Formats: sequence, structure tokens, C-alpha cells
Amino acid sequence: MTSAPRWIKSSYSNNGGQCIEVATNLVPAQGIVPVRDSKNPGGPSLALHTSAFTGFVSGVKRGDFDV
Repeated sequence: MTSAPRWIKSSYSNNGGQCIEVATNLVPAQGIVPVRDSKNPGGPSLALHTSAFTGFVSGVKRGDFDV
């Protein structure tokens, strides 16, 4: 049986329109963290391996993706 993603948005989100949602419930069984655009919940999602997701979060904290 495959679990469905349970999407959550960060409590740090301030509704500024640049939010993502993640589904951490799939980590134990599948080792992935699905990520999607919160403005387009019916659109595509990325399935990141936990190490890639950790690297992504670290990059965000460092400001690597600031425009």
C-alpha cells in the first residue's frame, strides 16, 4: 500500500505568495520528501530524497536562492 502525501506548509509562511508545501509523512516508508508550490496544489510536485531535501533547506537558510 502506498501512502498519500499529507501536505503541510511551514508555520513561518506569512502568505507572501512564495510558499512551498512538503509531505514529510513519506520519509519513513519511502525516504522521500515531496515538495510542491502551495499556489498550485493540483500541479506537479518534486520527490526529493531526504539528503537532497536537507541540502535544499540548508541552501535556503544560507540565502543561496535569494534573488
